[in-house]
Amino acid sequence: MAVTANYETVMVVSLKNGEENVQKVVEKFKALIENNATLKNVDEWGKRKLAYLINKESEGYYVLFDFESTAEFPAELDRIYKITDGVMRSIIIKKEEE
Repeated sequence: MAVTANYETVMVVSLKNGEENVQKVVEKFKALIENNATLKNVDEWGKRKLAYLINKESEGYYVLFDFESTAEFPAELDRIYKITDGVMRSIIIKKEEE
């Protein structure tokens, strides 16, 4: 069996294309994680003010995903974040073993 680890990722979705586009992006990544890993939790923080302007926007929609996967999947997830329109920022963190 493949070795797995726990990860969490936060993404900030642009609000400039409307609320329904935000939900499409969130559902896309939720499905991607479910298909390639074990999704443990999705925490939608909602619309928040950004610390600084990103692409002339002052607000973004924040979503936190907790998942367990093999070591290869986070790199692929990061690649898809970078090429997806609407994702302003993202980070993936490997959680410490408890």
